Amino acid sequence: MKIYAVLSFNGESTENVCVTPDEEKAMSLKPEDFEDCDALFLEIWEDGEKIDDYRLV
Repeated sequence: MKIYAVLSFNGESTENVCVTPDEEKAMSLKPEDFEDCDALFLEIWEDGEKIDDYRLV
């Protein structure tokens, strides 16, 4: 099972803002959805290991 972790970055810190098994939900998030967010990053986890990560647009 894949888990999608969305992290908010504001220049000084990173915070988990969403952890879900729903890929569509994770991919639909935008920086504007969160207060004090410069960028969103997505980590994809499977079987306890991170298999991919990238910046969401």
